[in-house]
Amino acid sequence: MAILLEPGKASLSVLEKLYREGAAFRLDRASKEGIESAAQRVAETAQGNAPIYGVNTGFGKLASVRIAADDIETLQRNLILSHSAGTGVPLSRNVTRLIMALKLLSLGRGASGIRWEIVELIEAFINADITPVVPAQGSVGASGDLAPLAHMTAALIGEGEVFYRGDRVPARKAMDDAGVRPIVLTAKEGLAMINGTQVSTALALAGLFDAWRTVTASIATSALSIDAAMGTAAPFHDEIHQLRGHRGQIEVAARLRSLLDGSEIVSSHSERDERVQDPYCLRCQPQVVGACLDLLRQAARTLEVEANAVTDNPLVLGDGNIVSGGNFHAEPVAFAADQIAIAVSEAGSISQRRISLLVDPSLSYGLPAFLTPTPGLNSGLMIAEVTSAALMSENKALANPRSVDSTPTSANQEDHVSMACHGARRLGDMTQNLARIVAIEAMAGAQGVELRSPLKTSPKLNEIIGAIRERCPKLDKDRMLNDDIESLKSLVLDGDVLSNPANTVELVVGSS
Repeated sequence: MAILLEPGKASLSVLEKLYREGAAFRLDRASKEGIESAAQRVAETAQGNAPIYGVNTGFGKLASVRIAADDIETLQRNLILSHSAGTGVPLSRNVTRLIMALKLLSLGRGASGIRWEIVELIEAFINADITPVVPAQGSVGASGDLAPLAHMTAALIGEGEVFYRGDRVPARKAMDDAGVRPIVLTAKEGLAMINGTQVSTALALAGLFDAWRTVTASIATSALSIDAAMGTAAPFHDEIHQLRGHRGQIEVAARLRSLLDGSEIVSSHSERDERVQDPYCLRCQPQVVGACLDLLRQAARTLEVEANAVTDNPLVLGDGNIVSGGNFHAEPVAFAADQIAIAVSEAGSISQRRISLLVDPSLSYGLPAFLTPTPGLNSGLMIAEVTSAALMSENKALANPRSVDSTPTSANQEDHVSMACHGARRLGDMTQNLARIVAIEAMAGAQGVELRSPLKTSPKLNEIIGAIRERCPKLDKDRMLNDDIESLKSLVLDGDVLSNPANTVELVVGSS
């Protein structure tokens, strides 16, 4: 059943469903009247004498060039063709479909001046499983995500390429095969399609959704590490965290208490242990990852607003005036992407320190070196820890902010840009890196807990270890570990076992 898109009301849960499941979608028909009214106003203006940007003028630095009424359709077609100058590998089909959904949400607000036929054509693409090929690179995140959105729009006029039935084919061929007719763009329609922040926003949302799953999964793997290291649960006492008051910190501590409850390992050394305090990577997990959750929620709030926003230019206002503004500038999305990147980097940093602790016999309180029963003959998790360090370091570099960069474009007409698009795109690599770090911690934590036998872990952690062992056998002797890491990475990202299965830590912002 197709998901109903209600302009101004799309929630994060709906957007995540669109991203993960590739579900069909359609725009709420209640938006048709407003869309058609704005389109009629644009059509009237296009025949008038007053210059209206993008309706009867050129674009960008060429805005002072008047366009004759007979050339308006050619103007819009040329706009799409000339702006289809993206490069690089194509965006994933799931991301591109999310972009198309976000574009419908924006158009559905009735301020863009496009005809209802464009809405129907986008829906026809989705129903026929036609997905435009959109190169990932080429947007600076201001004046809209021009190049990638132009490639998406090119498919609607029968140009460029699409993915169709598993193949990459010319758009016209797929449309002919599916019985879908290309559209001829009229006044402002090409501009409405390529102005907007939908590419940056879709990429940032994809990064957010995967970051949330992976960061929450690291709560479970940290509990394994705490148990494996014979740490104490005392720092997770609720009152400690209530006294500070941060939501994420309180939630992470509660989840750790729940996961560790009933562990014989934690309670076995309560009287004889000479250690006064655990290292920060164990003790301060609520403070660090809780702050990451709070930062992700802040970014989510921004992105939920942006997903429901009108971000093209000019806009048809409620009084009928067509006015140029700057909603296409993606600075809010750039900031949100940088926040997500920082949270992902920090969650990986503290996870990696726990891996390092577990493989070091001077720190792991009695575990064998590199978590192998026969160190020396076997190297165990020696290089898996090195891999986690490499991934952590890579994420640190990728977390450097993109939003502080700008470069003038379009002959200095667009003289400050957000860099939101590649700021959001880098989140895909970062969340994959984090998922692998957390996977290695899962491997190390499970191995460490099992080496504490005959002491038993908690029932909940025992269940998690069972899921880990279905994908990654216990490391009794050395073997190649790359497949194990990739298999556990999938476990981290699938959201069923590690990533907060009881929904005790939810990505809810309540802004829609």
